[in-house]
Amino acid sequence: MSRPVIVITGGHGALGSAVAKAAGEAGWTVAVIDHARQETQGADMTLSGVDLTEPGQAMQAMQAIADQLGRIDALLNIAGGFVWQTLEDGDPAAWGRMHALNVTTALNASRAALPWLKAATEGRIVNVGAAGAQKAVAGMGAYAASKAGVHRLTESLAEEIKDTSVTVNAVLPSIIDTPANRADMGEENAHKWVRPADLAAVMLFLASPAARAVTGALIPVTGRV
Repeated sequence: MSRPVIVITGGHGALGSAVAKAAGEAGWTVAVIDHARQETQGADMTLSGVDLTEPGQAMQAMQAIADQLGRIDALLNIAGGFVWQTLEDGDPAAWGRMHALNVTTALNASRAALPWLKAATEGRIVNVGAAGAQKAVAGMGAYAASKAGVHRLTESLAEEIKDTSVTVNAVLPSIIDTPANRADMGEENAHKWVRPADLAAVMLFLASPAARAVTGALIPVTGRV
């Protein structure tokens, strides 16, 4: 029997790369989808230049993965974006942009992957929400609103397909310890942040058979923040 196939959107980023590496080490066949044009180390298949805000491109990407690898067992929606801006001084267009990058990408990828996930023995969708979307602070309105949309998407889809073997869950990280966040925020409190490898471990648990009883859950992964 072929190894299970895990699809990771946003796989070229710091978190996506960590998840791809951990998934490969755990025995998954790893397919990566990203808008950026580069390779992800450890991936068995890479689709670059894919705009997941476009439903047609999401459909084509999932079809290409299924055609080449024969199956899709899990989808990890990591693709997204971040902006910090106040309402008074910020660009109103950022609200639509955050929704497109964080909600629409997860929506389109999930919808495109569902036929194969339902055909799998135990299909899995794991989304990336945000702890900061549970109570937004100043400057986080656009980002938090979009991640709250991811939370509601997770809950709604889990209910929609709860009579299948597919589960839908989300992790809610605080600050992820990435080079970009260290550059923007300094390193004084970085030891309290969530390491990508630790977040990857939680996501891969949710993608595993052991998590079959968990669906519609929003799981905080906040380190010591």
